Amino acid sequence: MRSVSTNAADTDRSDLTARARVRDAAVGLFGRSGFDVSVRSIAEAAGVSPGLILHHFGSKQGLRETCDEYVLHRIREYKEQAVQPGSANELLLTMASVEESAPLVGYALRSLQAGGDLARSFIDHFAADAEEWIAEGVRAGTIRPSLDEKARARYLTVQGFGALLLDLTLNPPEDPSDFAGAMRGYLSRMGLPSTELFTQGLLTDRSMLDAYLLYVSDPPQP
Repeated sequence: MRSVSTNAADTDRSDLTARARVRDAAVGLFGRSGFDVSVRSIAEAAGVSPGLILHHFGSKQGLRETCDEYVLHRIREYKEQAVQPGSANELLLTMASVEESAPLVGYALRSLQAGGDLARSFIDHFAADAEEWIAEGVRAGTIRPSLDEKARARYLTVQGFGALLLDLTLNPPEDPSDFAGAMRGYLSRMGLPSTELFTQGLLTDRSMLDAYLLYVSDPPQP
């Protein structure tokens, strides 16, 4: 009886290992090549049969949903481990520079391009995080308060990722798997103007804001 139990346990461990290997291969391929990658290509990368993928995940969509959950969970873990609050771009650059997490960055960026539930969850998560560290800055006197803190945090998140994705579209990396290089290229192009804009501002007075507030039906109160 003991040998039967041991064999069953070995089979279970092998099964789980194969599932994780397929998931990791899919994350890497989806990030590099997009979500049109075939099940057969994923199977070849994972060293399994296409039938085994269908056995574990039911369909390519089922595999995609598993990858979505895994990537979002892992990125949340990275954010929870961060000692200091920072921008989404800083987190992605740090992750892209680490070999084991770089495929997560590629998958996340590809998901934002494609839209869908993961993109929304990803943005919601980063916007909530941004709201927290911005509030800390306001309390410390290093960040100006806003008429709508939640809206500002979400705008900064969407604006940051939007600029990143557009820049990567206009300046695609020679090596699609070099996510660290892609992030460094973006920062070299956008670091100065974005920092200047955030620290020195753009307009010299608030007349545009005052004019906007006159036409808002229910303007926020300071």
